Amino acid sequence: MVLPVPLNVHDDFERFFASFEPAGQRRQTSLPVPNPTKSFWLDSSPDANPLAAEGSTGALTADPDIVIIGSGITGVAAAYNLAKGLQGQRVKIVLLDARDFCSGATGRNGGHLTSHGFFNFSSNVTPRRGLVESALEQHTIDSVAEVVGVQGWAKEIDLVDSGRLCLFFSSEEEADARRRFDSARAAGVDTSGVQWLSRSEMNKTHGVDFPAVRIPGRNVWPLKLVTKLFTLAKSSFSADIKLHTRTPVTSITRAGSGWDLRTPRGTLRATYVLHATNGYAAHLLPHLTGPQGIIPVRGHIIATRASGPLSGKESYIGNDGFEYWFPRPTSSSRDAPLVILGGGREVAPNYDIYVTDDAHFDAKVGGVLRKFLPSVCPRSFERARQPEMEWTGIMGFTKTGEPFVGPVIDQRGSKSEFTGQYICAGYTGHGMTRAYACAEAVAQIIIADMRKQQWKCPAWLPSEYLTWNKA
Repeated sequence: MVLPVPLNVHDDFERFFASFEPAGQRRQTSLPVPNPTKSFWLDSSPDANPLAAEGSTGALTADPDIVIIGSGITGVAAAYNLAKGLQGQRVKIVLLDARDFCSGATGRNGGHLTSHGFFNFSSNVTPRRGLVESALEQHTIDSVAEVVGVQGWAKEIDLVDSGRLCLFFSSEEEADARRRFDSARAAGVDTSGVQWLSRSEMNKTHGVDFPAVRIPGRNVWPLKLVTKLFTLAKSSFSADIKLHTRTPVTSITRAGSGWDLRTPRGTLRATYVLHATNGYAAHLLPHLTGPQGIIPVRGHIIATRASGPLSGKESYIGNDGFEYWFPRPTSSSRDAPLVILGGGREVAPNYDIYVTDDAHFDAKVGGVLRKFLPSVCPRSFERARQPEMEWTGIMGFTKTGEPFVGPVIDQRGSKSEFTGQYICAGYTGHGMTRAYACAEAVAQIIIADMRKQQWKCPAWLPSEYLTWNKA
């Protein structure tokens, strides 16, 4: 079976990513562009994003203690954990977003909330690192699940716990997965939830002519989760939390012991600033431009309808993670689900690295996405069917795949120039399963600095994420 995407390109992509630097203006990270493509999560109905324009008119909040730039899962989870950790104090927290609420990567992603599990292990990773990476992902999943469970949000945010099927499109891909599985098991990982499925088993049960491995996994409506979490943070703690959308920060300058954040609507002065800007981080922190920092990478997603009911509710991933998809919940088992499919960057010019334009599509990427599911699942998808929605979004990639968490550090490894500024960004396309935990950690770091206390790294946070270990 011929697939419309090139296979086994992960190593080529990593080599290209580490070495490619466009010249001049193209290398610079812009602000989020106006009029982005319409994503299913944000725009599938007129009321899909009730906080879209929150705080976009009127006066800006005066004298905030903490300003968080970005209102996606990182910014909102940080606000929640700051408010929780500072309970009893009347601290003022302001979230700013250049566009609508949650309109960055969180509002434009694939909707997966799944740990890489044993895929975190390889010959290039120590067992300790694989274990801690998995612990961080599990901490995110457990923390989100706890809040969702206590608040009773599962149905409201379309949380589906049906597992993930990782398809193998080549023998090399399957062999690599089995090596990683063996490494994880040797490190003591509980692999009882892993199920290997042959080509014939997958064909019989799912109409897919490829072998696979099934691992635990969840899907969620990201915007609904973030909206609920923001509302909970605002209503449950003593902190005064405000949101100003459509308020891009154009510059940050030192102002006494704090910082002036300039926007087209005026200037805010804050003692502490958190950059929760992911792929756009280098716009305000230009020293993070390039392979040693955070590089914007454009992702492409379509929402397409299956030709009939699907057997199973699992999410899918394949081709070393370049393609990923899952069926949306339906009201009846007889209904044909809408499937959210992302990928295709392998055919984009330069893998869409250094691209911050999510107002447009790449025609070639869109073309292969249209062909992909009919090629992988010919019994369930029609070649002539057009997507119901199509959009792009900007991710933040790093050379190591590790995010930046902690105080902003300059190129010399010093934080004195940026005292009071922090960052939590650069998830390399895996933010939904990392961001909450990273935001919790950076919130704890900020609180420790506010109280002039020593911060202790939690056991679930890889020390490689911390900014002071990247210099």
